[in-house]
Amino acid sequence: MTAPPIDTVFLDAGGVLCHPSWTRVADALVRHGAQVTAAALASAEQKATRDIDDARTIGTTDDRKRGWLYFNLVLQHAGVGQNDGTDAALAELRDYHRIDNLWEHVEADVAPTLAALKERGLKLVVVSNANGRLKHLFDRVDLTKWFDHLLDSHEWGVEKPDPRLFQLALEQSRADALKTVHVGDLYHVDVVGARKAGLREGILFDMAGLYEGVDCPRVTSLASLVEWIDKPSGNQMRKRVP
Repeated sequence: MTAPPIDTVFLDAGGVLCHPSWTRVADALVRHGAQVTAAALASAEQKATRDIDDARTIGTTDDRKRGWLYFNLVLQHAGVGQNDGTDAALAELRDYHRIDNLWEHVEADVAPTLAALKERGLKLVVVSNANGRLKHLFDRVDLTKWFDHLLDSHEWGVEKPDPRLFQLALEQSRADALKTVHVGDLYHVDVVGARKAGLREGILFDMAGLYEGVDCPRVTSLASLVEWIDKPSGNQMRKRVP
């Protein structure tokens, strides 16, 4: 039996569409005595994400707790020892995040990829564990215009991997689960949650290639996501809309 074509793509925000401003993070750390560069922090990002992504950690923490554990792991991978100075810097960054959302860096390939997905007639929906400031952030970094719906877990009172957030996204977007895929950077949050919600597929966004052998589709860039969707196995070669 041939699967119906994909017509909706759910996308995680942090780690897929946007990343922490490592320049802002490095500046705060340096002001408090650390010796680190934005480049060193950025290179540690994927390793810290992979460290967090195990079933026990995901099952015993919420997104807020994981967020600051993640920053401690980034520091560890960047060779920065945790001390009173780094704690003070992270406290400043928490305050900034609470108001403006620190995940404000958008890579250059994001807008072209979203445009390519829209050209294919796909409905785009953000399904993100966030802090209530996702819409503010997306307005600020000019991403809102690409999406049919934005679901911020804080506003709905439920977060991934709980399948209820995906089900709410399906309801809000009037999407068919069997025609919907979700793309996220945490296997035990995004892929597991998408499967529990009955979505067509959970796709792991693995920029650093740290998930070799994982039991789900894996893309290493947004461009490769478009390629995956264009493959017959992904979407029966959808035609571009005029």
